[in-house]
Amino acid sequence: MNLTCFSLLLVIFWSVHLGAKPNILLICVDDLRPELNSFGANHILSPNIDRLASQGRPFLQHYVQAPTCGASRYTLLTGQYGPAGNNALFDRAKNLKFPSLPAYFNQNGYQTISVGKVSHHPGGRGGKDWDDKSSLEMPNSWDRHILPSGDWLHPRGAMHGLANGEIRKNAKEMDVFQSENGEDEIYPDGLIINKALSQLDQMSKEKPFLLAVGIIRPHLPFGAPAQYMNVYRDKPFPKIINPTKPDGKTTWHGSGEFMKYNRWNKDPNRDPAFALEVRKHYATCVTYADALVGRLLAKLDQLQLRKNTIVILWGDHGWHLGEHAIWGKHSLFEESLRSPLIISYPKIPKPGKSANGIVETLDIFPTLCDLAKLPIPNFIHGQSLYSILKDPNADGHSAISYSKNAHSIRTSRYRLISHKEKYFELYDHSTTERETKNIASKNPTIFLSCLSNFISNICINNNCVTIIFYNLILNIFSTFNIHFSNNNLCTLFC
Repeated sequence: MNLTCFSLLLVIFWSVHLGAKPNILLICVDDLRPELNSFGANHILSPNIDRLASQGRPFLQHYVQAPTCGASRYTLLTGQYGPAGNNALFDRAKNLKFPSLPAYFNQNGYQTISVGKVSHHPGGRGGKDWDDKSSLEMPNSWDRHILPSGDWLHPRGAMHGLANGEIRKNAKEMDVFQSENGEDEIYPDGLIINKALSQLDQMSKEKPFLLAVGIIRPHLPFGAPAQYMNVYRDKPFPKIINPTKPDGKTTWHGSGEFMKYNRWNKDPNRDPAFALEVRKHYATCVTYADALVGRLLAKLDQLQLRKNTIVILWGDHGWHLGEHAIWGKHSLFEESLRSPLIISYPKIPKPGKSANGIVETLDIFPTLCDLAKLPIPNFIHGQSLYSILKDPNADGHSAISYSKNAHSIRTSRYRLISHKEKYFELYDHSTTERETKNIASKNPTIFLSCLSNFISNICINNNCVTIIFYNLILNIFSTFNIHFSNNNLCTLFC
């Protein structure tokens, strides 16, 4: 045996004996409700995501930090609470303090590649058309950050593109939904997946890798190939739950993102037939995205990578389809904040068994560190979900979410929403009313229970409460005339 063969065998032996670093495939799906067959929605066709769920751990109560793309992805990619706006990552780029998730894995020997919409801007660049190479959303993070624009000319065109290169100029002139005949590639996501597949071919020779793939649909406008619409044309759909506008002050809004598109002078809140059309086109986009996920997983199998790959499927937030008379995200109701999370890895205990404990997007970064056997950085605000991956019955923890003017605490039973104006919403999920009956004025002591959950959730790894939540605590305490000096409060909660 020559020296070269012996060396190769030695490398193989030690990589098997010590355990090679696992690859990571992170699939981000935009505006994805937890309305999948594997999450209990039998009117949705999602066979590939369902298969992934059967091989991993579906988290049925996963909540995002913010009901908007940029802020939610900030949390995923930094492991930290952050600003509530879409420019969160661009603002972070001006003053980098800690490595991002891909940067941390890159520092630990991983190839890091992003394809599609992973950060807020597909391709991760700024500028007028989101293609300015001098304006990076995530500096020092990706070895390659790719968005194939094709007929849509640039990333901004692809983000809101409809079939065959149609670019959004004036939203009023672009149809809110569409279903054209053609292959996957007549919409931007088809190009994204093709590029991701080619990256997998290349990276299979460059292990270990972290490949993040961002699928744009079902983001507005709802456009997908007609083949995915055909299954829904005559399919009955369940009734919309709680379709009326809530009373009193809430985070309800007028669905501006949806209403600005061409709707043929129709309003889904007043036209049940049109509402059903909208829901079916959203479902079509979900099934289209599911097919693209299937192609990614099939490529993993073809390259024989599944045995050493962690696969995560994550929705960046939910989306109202008429609940509370909202068509969109941006509220702090359950429909905006709850989204699918599935984690699959080789030899996961009890594959396919769902976890019902509450978890957050913050938790993904430390969980990946645990699974990859990397130290969890002390700047991370989330908690590893490794215990729930080992035992789906293990406890979760309360979830924190926020928008520009309000904050939310979700416990296993309650949702508390605090507005800047010192107005509160409190909902009991153990009742049939759930988030339609505000019981805040009748149950003041529950505030303190929710606050206790809140404090225990954010005081992790000895991290001090951020100014956002510090102000929220002061707001709640002042409402109940509980007085602490600022210094004592910080000492108590940090």
